[in-house]
Amino acid sequence: MVNKTPTISINGRRISVLDEPYVIAEMSANHNGQLNTAIRIMDEARLAGADAVKLQTYTADTITINCDSEDFQIHGGLWDGKSLYELYREAHMPWDWHKPLFEHGRKTGITVFSSPFDTTAVDLLEDLNAPAYKIASFEAVDLPLIRYAASTGKPMIISTGMASEIEIAEAVDAARSAGCRELALLHCVSGYPAPAEDYNLRTLSDMIDRFGLVTGLSDHTLDNTTAIGSVALGASIIEKHFTLDRHGGGPDDSFSLEPADLKALCQDARILWHALGKVDYGCKNSEKPNLKFRRSVYVVKDIKKGEIFTSENLRTIRPGYGLPPADLEKVLGCCASEDIDRGTALSWSVVDKLS
Repeated sequence: MVNKTPTISINGRRISVLDEPYVIAEMSANHNGQLNTAIRIMDEARLAGADAVKLQTYTADTITINCDSEDFQIHGGLWDGKSLYELYREAHMPWDWHKPLFEHGRKTGITVFSSPFDTTAVDLLEDLNAPAYKIASFEAVDLPLIRYAASTGKPMIISTGMASEIEIAEAVDAARSAGCRELALLHCVSGYPAPAEDYNLRTLSDMIDRFGLVTGLSDHTLDNTTAIGSVALGASIIEKHFTLDRHGGGPDDSFSLEPADLKALCQDARILWHALGKVDYGCKNSEKPNLKFRRSVYVVKDIKKGEIFTSENLRTIRPGYGLPPADLEKVLGCCASEDIDRGTALSWSVVDKLS
């Protein structure tokens, strides 16, 4: 167990379990080949309350090769019938868009960073002074890429989808050994979309204990339930694919959140984080007005001075202005020190303790 609370900082925003969840809107391929759409996605993400927009930096030639052999064909799923080269040629973000998008983020106040898929992508992003790097789940086993990105000294986030415990440890070691001092892991299921039951969110708590790092969730389910629930188990970062229109026809649109969904995620995840609070058994401010409705000891029959208190003339009832119910046994058998009217909240001042 690591005692010190793990923390990273991206663009001056501290991220830890002691801070509100950091929400990343993953643009992915949802720009659908239009720079204006990419800019609108950034603006809508900011309005919805996201902390950051994440891009993906690759070309078809940096992520695969143009080859017709069976190894490079996709069968089944969202991208059935395409080759890897065709998919990435369609989905990639042109590299000359990166500068205007980074500039737009700085102008409007939303953090922009990216997932590089090779060393040339890291070089491009360094030229743009990217504030952090995200290693995609499929690249979590690419230790040379991790080391190269880590050598920049920037904060890094690594998605763990498909990676075994040993592979996660190797990725962490690669990042640390290459100079990364601020590192986070995102529990992830690399299905598109992924069923909620595959997420096994209890893994989050184990990851936090096992690796001692800021930990979050990259969520590919179709709604917000899994992402919001992850906050209760210690997720400090939530990443969700984001689009303007789930029916827009792009490669990732169908499993992405629309603006209203992202706004709800940002609000609800933060409400849950505040609800977690701290260990506190004390009376809360919202409860104090209702203390008067608890039970207490009341006189339920007129009592004369010197008369003995019994279960016939005393009861624990609402409201709560009298002695606490735990004191009833102490009072029974004692005498009244004065006349007491029915409906009086019993207090020690009218109890003859010498009786």
